[in-house]
Amino acid sequence: MLQKFIWWTGLSDFLVGAGTWAGAVAIASAAEPVKGQLVPLITLGTFLMMAAALLMWASHDMTNRAPVFFWQGLVRLSAISAVIYAVPNQLAETWEYWLLAIDGPIGLVYVFGAMKVTGCSFWQLLGCKTSPSGPL
Repeated sequence: MLQKFIWWTGLSDFLVGAGTWAGAVAIASAAEPVKGQLVPLITLGTFLMMAAALLMWASHDMTNRAPVFFWQGLVRLSAISAVIYAVPNQLAETWEYWLLAIDGPIGLVYVFGAMKVTGCSFWQLLGCKTSPSGPL
């Protein structure tokens, strides 16, 4: 079940990446384009698609590729931490609280799933270990 979850959530990240590209193009094509947005958003969208591909790849050999989804879990958890700080301090929009409901549980499943699949501790996975007693 974890394998399918990782695969499908990875696939959904392609849509987020494509949506980021679409936003970049929309901003650049607007009547009054916003300078400095196209390149970062295109790059971010591409990184999201790379993460999607890596998650789908990692789902096919979860024991040996667990650090991929472990670290993706940390990325998602850092995003929700940023939202928890940013929204009340008026540094982000209120709608971004939805990230807590979406990325929070996914991030937790990735982190705890990697720990369960490998038998490694949080700290071992942080160092990209895939076996509690094996080499890095």
